[in-house]
Formats: sequence, C-alpha cells, structure tokens
Amino acid sequence: MKLHIIKHLVNFAEQKDVDYLQETTDTLESLTELDRISDEELDVIGELLSNLSGAIEVSKMIKNGTPKTEAINTFMKRVVGSIDK
Repeated sequence: MKLHIIKHLVNFAEQKDVDYLQETTDTLESLTELDRISDEELDVIGELLSNLSGAIEVSKMIKNGTPKTEAINTFMKRVVGSIDK
C-alpha cells in the first residue's frame, strides 16, 4: 500500500465518484481469474487492489463525516497496526 496513491485515488473519487474505484476493483479482480497470468502480474494487480480498497475505505469515512486527513491517518494506523501483529 502506498499512501500517495491512496491520497490520489481519494481525490479522484471526490472529483468523480467512488463508483469508478469500485468498478476498477471489480475489473482487476476479474483479471486475477485468468489462467495465463504470471505471479509478477498478480503481484502488481494485488498492489493496485490494495490501494483501491484503501481509497474506497477512506472515501467511505469521509462520506460519513470524518475529515479527510483524519480518515487517511486512521486508515493508515489500522493498516500499520495489523502489520505489526
């Protein structure tokens, strides 16, 4: 997960619509079902999916009234906390 990518995607969702992120996630998840996809390609898709999922989560927090900076910080703390366990 890359914070700068999540921030960019959150901004994109604010300008357009979070549905674009969800549709992109659905498309990438579909690609993972291909038989001929390499491990390297799966790693890249997985990284993209992680960033998109993070941006969707942050966007939901913002929609529910959490200020953007706080939403991003809360999400990243949760991610780091789960890695540390």
